[in-house]
Amino acid sequence: MRIIAGDFKGRRLESPENYDIRPTTDKVKEALFSIISAHVYDGVFVDLFSGTGNLGLEALSRGAAKCYFGDNSRQSIGIIKRNIEYCKAKDRAVVYAGDYLNTLDKINDKVDVFILDPPYEAGYYEKCFEKIRELDLLAEDGIIVAEHRFNLDLPEEMSGFEKIKERKYSHIVLSIYADK
Repeated sequence: MRIIAGDFKGRRLESPENYDIRPTTDKVKEALFSIISAHVYDGVFVDLFSGTGNLGLEALSRGAAKCYFGDNSRQSIGIIKRNIEYCKAKDRAVVYAGDYLNTLDKINDKVDVFILDPPYEAGYYEKCFEKIRELDLLAEDGIIVAEHRFNLDLPEEMSGFEKIKERKYSHIVLSIYADK
């Protein structure tokens, strides 16, 4: 797994030895950043369920101003911190260990892009959308990206956020939501 573009281009990120974490593939990552390119430069990101920090670090590499990383796994938090250090991105990265709801509670910025990549079968999507709405975290022109399996149909609307785009890449789908 590597950073594809920007200041950290070509850096290989640390990954776990086992497959408890499911990093986004380079193909899906490249497609994602092509879709959201207008939101990246100087944007505030949240890479929730970060795993390795792969997506948030890609955003920082491409010019995002700040990224919040959150994960519940101690192993993941260690990997995220080492990857941030390796990319020399500590000044623009905030890492929160713990439950995704607590992570969202700690964010004190309006967010331009949320990246949600939870364990696919855990049912976290709607709870995340509800919490983002409750805390009014999404910036005026912000978006929420939900990565999920092709066989999980996310609704057209969740907590007042409307699906504006959906792209399929083999067995992975990117669903993009914005405020109605």
